[in-house]
Amino acid sequence: MKIAFHGATQTVTGSKHLISLTNGKNILLDCGMFQGLGKETVELNNDFGFNPSEVSYLILSHAHIDHCGLIPKLVKDGFRGPIFGTAATLDLSEILLLNSAYIQENDVRFLNKKRFLEGRRPLEPLYTVEHVKQALTQFQKLPYNSAFGIDDDIEIQLYDAGHILGASTVYLRLKENNKITRIAYSGDVGRYGETILRSPQPFPQADYIIIESTYGDRLHQDADPPEDYLYEQIVETCLKKKGKLIIPAFSVGRTQDLLFALNGMELDGRLPAVKYYVDSPLSTAATKVVKQHPECFNRAVQKLLKIDSDPFDFKGLHYIQDKRESQSLNSSTEPCVIISASGMAEAGRVKHHIANNIEKPSTTILIVGYCEKDSLGARLKEQPEEVGIFGNRFKVRADIRSIDSLSAHGDYNDLCQYLSCQDADEVKQVFVVHGEEASQLAFKRRLIKKGFLDVVIPTRHQEFGL
Repeated sequence: MKIAFHGATQTVTGSKHLISLTNGKNILLDCGMFQGLGKETVELNNDFGFNPSEVSYLILSHAHIDHCGLIPKLVKDGFRGPIFGTAATLDLSEILLLNSAYIQENDVRFLNKKRFLEGRRPLEPLYTVEHVKQALTQFQKLPYNSAFGIDDDIEIQLYDAGHILGASTVYLRLKENNKITRIAYSGDVGRYGETILRSPQPFPQADYIIIESTYGDRLHQDADPPEDYLYEQIVETCLKKKGKLIIPAFSVGRTQDLLFALNGMELDGRLPAVKYYVDSPLSTAATKVVKQHPECFNRAVQKLLKIDSDPFDFKGLHYIQDKRESQSLNSSTEPCVIISASGMAEAGRVKHHIANNIEKPSTTILIVGYCEKDSLGARLKEQPEEVGIFGNRFKVRADIRSIDSLSAHGDYNDLCQYLSCQDADEVKQVFVVHGEEASQLAFKRRLIKKGFLDVVIPTRHQEFGL
């Protein structure tokens, strides 16, 4: 039995881990898209490092694009096996993948007009809507906490990992030469005591563990509740400065966290009386899916549902679908809160909102999640004097603020608590993935102190015998 790591190696994007059995069966854990890595990104997304037609099964930990985004390309290139995940994960993946395909088709159509005039060969998107539709026919939904035998040699069990709706720890029992090997894959680990979702569940003893390390070198600062800081920014920006509070937010997870916090302010009678916009069709669709899966909510939210049928809605909230309505916000001088994708401010409508308002002192840009180091969001967090957007230079006169404690990724204490269900002496090897190099090295040292003596940080395409 072997495992090869084809993504999320010394970076936080492109998760793909391939387990190969001696009988020829191949199990792929996640099939994520690389994002935010500059010119290298296109090449990375075109090179799987393995033959998709030889993959037997795909198991999806959760619906973020860096974990599911290349599934349609896998199908396009010959994968015909089942795709397993929780119901919530697969429902979210459907809308995210359709949106991804739509964006790619539009982007390529625009580029090809220019290439045609220049006499250059046309480009092709990574995949199309038709490839997504084919992938959807291969989806198979599994419940949490129930063992499912794919065949005589492979058994899957999914445990709640927190992080986002439907996220799971993938636990495998693999039979080879009459011997059982137990492998646990964390996907991305959520935080304990999270506002909406359940805390990560313990999982059975494993022989090998693959674990993320996004925040393996830091602790979230929770001295002040994020809701209080959000309230302060709304008051300061919208009521005092009469400006716009612009919040880049991932469509899945962060947007719903923000809406839940704002709804809580309304229930407490302290929601500032301004207009609130969710300016992202994808975020609107994702919020609808979240509402369809209350079984993923924690006990506190289950209790809240008895008195508030929609904890993601409140007075003054408007969902924007039409592009023209989104553009009209740029010319409006009315104080407001704009929540819009993408979370790293790298693409989407939020990038236009930032470009149109960043030179106004009345504006505040609030970063609420992890940002890849080369993304616009990360550059803004460095408080630059000016920044490049859409090929133009802008003076940064807006206030730049951030809330790290809204992150859906656990910090190193959460990650260690997540592993506390394991007897370190029984774990043969831990593979640390999904993190920047400094974070991975720091987390590796911490794991060794915890008694996990064989801790490995794989490189891309590196293969290990188990």
